[in-house]
Amino acid sequence: MPSEPAPPQAQVDQAIAWLVKLRFDTPSPETHRAFEQWLGEHPHNAQAWLRVSNLSDELAELPNALSRNTLEGSRRLQIRRRDHLKLLAVLAVGGSLGWAAREPLGLPALMADNRTATGERRRIQGSDGSLIQLNTASAIDLHYSADYRELTLLRGEVSLDSNASDDRPYRINTRIGALGTRDGQLLLRENDQGVLLAVRRGTVTLLPNTRAAKQLQAGEVLQVLASGAYSPAHWHGDPWGWTDGVLSVQQMPLGEFIAELARYRPGVLRCAPEVAGLRVSGTYQLGDTLRILQLLGRSLPVRIDLRTRYWVSVAAV
Repeated sequence: MPSEPAPPQAQVDQAIAWLVKLRFDTPSPETHRAFEQWLGEHPHNAQAWLRVSNLSDELAELPNALSRNTLEGSRRLQIRRRDHLKLLAVLAVGGSLGWAAREPLGLPALMADNRTATGERRRIQGSDGSLIQLNTASAIDLHYSADYRELTLLRGEVSLDSNASDDRPYRINTRIGALGTRDGQLLLRENDQGVLLAVRRGTVTLLPNTRAAKQLQAGEVLQVLASGAYSPAHWHGDPWGWTDGVLSVQQMPLGEFIAELARYRPGVLRCAPEVAGLRVSGTYQLGDTLRILQLLGRSLPVRIDLRTRYWVSVAAV
């Protein structure tokens, strides 16, 4: 299938200006409304926003002033951003300049050992025989030595099925602290509060940055906060579903479901407040997110408005 043509330079410049306003300023409701109006004015705007917004996760790894200057400077220099890799190269240089200011979690997601794009999932066989799976828009680093095995979660979500026949301890680094195991099967997902942790098999030791260690057993699911505090997590479904390529939920509010589905789709996916409380149950194949939206339109009193393939709204009928 031929690749989609690149958006015009003017739209890319406009998208970069919007990214600077939304990412580095304090946008007002009027700014958000103006952005949404611009996004829907032409399909080229949505295409340009998709390309530029994909950089926002990489920019999050840089100091704010540096990453803002990187974007604005590239616009002044008229870098050809239709060649996405050229701007990523600029970001890579910026990342090296901002090395000392990064969190000590290994290489940034841009330079990670393993990473996935939005909507992509990936299986990795570690050299120790462990099975690692990356969910959408995720990045990890791996390191093996004679004495230990180590995985660093840089962004997103990862599941680890440790090879229990390997006697070396397995250390997992996250932004809220570390975990240790030898035979564990566990899942880690970054979210706004910190990290969601689920254990399916074996024993896992949680070592928060500011709290005493806690040992977890199979079946436990915790929300671990940035402060190191933790509590049982309540999930409307199966947090492991994505490892089998599905989104499996029970009585999940539609607003939460749409937010979850949006992780697997590029562009904008919105849910109107008046239908956000409707409940969704079922198992949906993540390989076809448009099909999931169509099924919602048939099973719930909602309509699916597709302004473009990158801007979709779920509203009341």
